[in-house]
Amino acid sequence: MGTKQVTKLAVNKLKEIPNSDDLLVLEAKYCSWGDTVHYAEKLNIFKSADGSFLYDNEGTEFLDLQMWYSAANFGYRNKRLNAALKKQIDTLPQLACQYLHEEKIQLAAKIARRSEMIFEEKGRVHFNVGGSSALEDSMKLVRNHTGRSLTFAFMGGYHGRTLAASAITSSFRYRERYGHFGDRALFVPFPYCFRCPYDKKRDFCDLFCLKQFERLFETEYYGVVNKKSGKCEFAAFYVEPVQGTGGYIVPPHEYLSGLKEILDRYNIMLVDDEIQMGFFRTGKFWSIEHFNITPDIIVFGKALTNGLNPISGVWAKEKLISPDVFPPGSTHATFSSNPLGTAVGLEVMKLIEESDFAAQIPRKGQYFVSRLKKLQKKFPQVGDVDGLGLALRVEICQKDGYTPNKELTDAIVELGLSGKLTAGGKKRGLILDVGGYYKNVFTIAPSFYITEKEIDLGVDLLEEALSKALKQARS
Repeated sequence: MGTKQVTKLAVNKLKEIPNSDDLLVLEAKYCSWGDTVHYAEKLNIFKSADGSFLYDNEGTEFLDLQMWYSAANFGYRNKRLNAALKKQIDTLPQLACQYLHEEKIQLAAKIARRSEMIFEEKGRVHFNVGGSSALEDSMKLVRNHTGRSLTFAFMGGYHGRTLAASAITSSFRYRERYGHFGDRALFVPFPYCFRCPYDKKRDFCDLFCLKQFERLFETEYYGVVNKKSGKCEFAAFYVEPVQGTGGYIVPPHEYLSGLKEILDRYNIMLVDDEIQMGFFRTGKFWSIEHFNITPDIIVFGKALTNGLNPISGVWAKEKLISPDVFPPGSTHATFSSNPLGTAVGLEVMKLIEESDFAAQIPRKGQYFVSRLKKLQKKFPQVGDVDGLGLALRVEICQKDGYTPNKELTDAIVELGLSGKLTAGGKKRGLILDVGGYYKNVFTIAPSFYITEKEIDLGVDLLEEALSKALKQARS
């Protein structure tokens, strides 16, 4: 038998594969394991999605409480956004980014105008593809403006896994096998009040962590500033106003404003990473609005297209990104402002303008937290419940309510993925994402359209999984 015949038979065999087990055999043999799929013990294959739910090949319904790391904020199969994508496919589906199209211009204008209204600061928007790529564009803007490359970033911060972005992401494991291809950030403790790195209590600490950062500028021997010239070696501080992968941690309200005062004193730029928290996840368009400060640069992505197309970008103050200082060719990506992505992004912006998310999201978040607080009273293993808008955290602990319990957290996740929970009267699954410094925090980011009934279902499913996991641990 010839090679072509063998290949044809192999292709036909692939087409005939009917079930998940056969597909998983193929996945184990031919797919790279270098992504995050194999973090989980049970591998799920999903076939369809709608609203707040995913469905596997057997038709089992899974309530999704993480919505693709906050990329699908507006729900799966959102008819309005899907229609915008389909319309664009039939009109201008492809266009090289060296040419202009209406949707790109309108989308940039809407983001820039809204940001100008919020911050009273003129700026411009530059598009890219993934969040890490946009993050690296922000690095170019910083270096171009300051002539410096060193940065501060937070412990627990996550800014991506490309080579340069991983240098300012605090996890060493992202760099361990690849070395350094950019200047590693100086990592500063985040104001994580439930687990204060300085062992302080919030009511009496007087923002001790902020004072510790300020001390870096007291003397040249801390390696940050030249006291004679007043010049600082560091160009920018990269901030997630609400930490994402770090565990959806909300800092004390006055911390970031105090930090901004210090940065301004030494001409250090503040770069705001809104990739996960932007576009109303916290109840405001940008999460940094909660803290009444103006960043120099904002990096955004994910929910801008509801996960239908990887479009990201930066908003920067005019002095950083005007054509005089950031001329044509300063940076580029082939698919950076592709018309499919910009069309959906434009529709997302219109949807936001027509919706009252500023009122709806805090109200839903408060209801969700109230239900989780009841769970906390029932189970001492629920050590902390907190959130801002619909960015919520549930910290799973030992029975003392404080010591991290990664094993219990993982067991709950696996029970959710099993699709064998029965809360609500039928067999269901639960999609949870895990973050936090000790990988014991459920970072909850539901659809903006989640109903109270679905919130009740989510808490009931979580309670069932927690109860079963505790029972397994005792047996």
